[in-house]
Amino acid sequence: MHYLTELDLDASETVALLDVASKLKAERSAGVLRQDLAGRHVALYFEKPSVRTRVSFTVGVRELGGDVVELGGQNTKVGVGEDPADFAMVMGGYVHLLVARVFAQKTVATFAASAGIPVINALSDERHPCQALADALTIRERLGRIEGVRFVFVGEGNNVAVSTGLLLATLGAEVIIAAPNNYGLPAAIRADIDRLQLKVSSTESVAAAVKGAQVLYTDTWVSMGQEAEKAQREAIFAGYRIGLDTLAQAAPEAIVMHCLPAVRGQEIDAAVMYHPASALWQQAENRLHVQKALMLRLLGR
Repeated sequence: MHYLTELDLDASETVALLDVASKLKAERSAGVLRQDLAGRHVALYFEKPSVRTRVSFTVGVRELGGDVVELGGQNTKVGVGEDPADFAMVMGGYVHLLVARVFAQKTVATFAASAGIPVINALSDERHPCQALADALTIRERLGRIEGVRFVFVGEGNNVAVSTGLLLATLGAEVIIAAPNNYGLPAAIRADIDRLQLKVSSTESVAAAVKGAQVLYTDTWVSMGQEAEKAQREAIFAGYRIGLDTLAQAAPEAIVMHCLPAVRGQEIDAAVMYHPASALWQQAENRLHVQKALMLRLLGR
């Protein structure tokens, strides 16, 4: 089994994984030591710079008693001198699990088809399913439920909006993407939404979307690889910022989320990041716990 998109687990399987993550989080707080992955090796392959993903997976593997091998575009020839399928086949003979943070979704799909071991998508340009798991756990911790929650993503319908939005919708949340025209969810995603009959909608109006919302979420306006579009994007997304005025329009119990890193004063104001409603640091920590639970599931531990 692999975890390449947030839809690779059904709703009941996702809830069960979140339950395990909560248990692991409590055990860590209590100082419980585990050795579930003793004798197991996990390769981390990164084509993009990484802080939270790299540290959370590395710490997670080691806290479960396993070993980590770090790889990346700088110290491999994947795609420029070695076919991704060949790389994956070799990794399958060395390690027990491959975690990949890549540009193209087809890269992790190739790894999964060739490696003969479980593969985790730790981020691609199209999906960010591990972030989605952490977000779901955070919402459940803060609000006590996911079903029936009004979740609003303010900004581009990017990989985070896709993965977190679809995952929450499968768990019964109402998902609204507030994005400028032509910057909403990719058209291809509508097929999954229609097939699964998910409650996902889009609007260009931030004010209409956030009214009464329990969760406000945003992400950077300029992602890796989009630097040449910086000025254009800043102009287009200027009205898609979460500030205290935005938070005031949401439900009284509303929380604010961001997958980080954040650009203060652009997609989110510093006053919101450090507001009592902010869940930013909780969701960042929860990457560790859900990824530990995911690795245990994929390795049958």
